[in-house]
Amino acid sequence: MIRVLVVDDQQLVRMGLRMLFEQAPDLEIAGEAEGGAEAVRLAGRLAPDVILMDLRMPGVDGVTATRRIVADRPSSRVVALTTFDDDDHLYPVLTAGACGFLVKDTPPAEILTAVRRAASGESPFSRDALARLVARAVSAPAGGPDPGLPGPAVTPREREVLGLVGAGLSNQEIADRLHLGVTTVKTHVASLMAKTGRDNRIRLAVLAVVSGVVPD
Repeated sequence: MIRVLVVDDQQLVRMGLRMLFEQAPDLEIAGEAEGGAEAVRLAGRLAPDVILMDLRMPGVDGVTATRRIVADRPSSRVVALTTFDDDDHLYPVLTAGACGFLVKDTPPAEILTAVRRAASGESPFSRDALARLVARAVSAPAGGPDPGLPGPAVTPREREVLGLVGAGLSNQEIADRLHLGVTTVKTHVASLMAKTGRDNRIRLAVLAVVSGVVPD
C-alpha cells in the first residue's frame, strides 16, 4: 500500500484527492495538511511514501516545506501539484528536492500513475514541464564536452528505452510500447544510468535529446 500525504490549503482540493485515492486499491491517504508547517510535522510523524505538495500556501509555502522535509528525510518523495505551470514554480521546488511536478488539471488517472511512479523511484512530470527542463538543460552552456553515448556499450534495446525516456514515458508506458516486462525496463534504465553516468531520469532524457535517439 502506498501512503500519501496531501498538502493543500484548499479543503475542496484535499477532498477531491481523497475521493480519487479511495478508488485505488493500492493507494491511501496517510494524512492531510493545509499548510507547509503542518506538512513538515506530519511528514516526520507519518513517514508517508509520497507527498503531494501544493506550492502557494499562506505561511510556510510549498517550496520551503519541501526543502525542510527533504533535509530531515532525504529519501522523501515529494511531487509538486500546483495550478501554476511556469518556471518560477518549477525550478525552485526541484532545487528544494521535489522528485516530480504536475499541474492540477492533470487527468485523475495520470495523478494516480504519477504517485505510483514516485513511490517506485521515478520522477513524474507533466509533459510540458519535462520538455522545458530538457530544453533548458540542452541550451545551457556546457561545463565541458559531453561524453554522449558510450558507443557499442549501449545496446540497441537500451537505445530504444533511452529514446522513450527522453520522450517522457514512464517505465510502464515503455514496457507497453516495447512489449517488455516493467522489471526488464527498470533493468535497462538502471544499466543506462550506470553506463552513461547519469543518476536520474531527467539527465537521461537530456542525453536522449542531445544524442538524437528520441523517436519522432
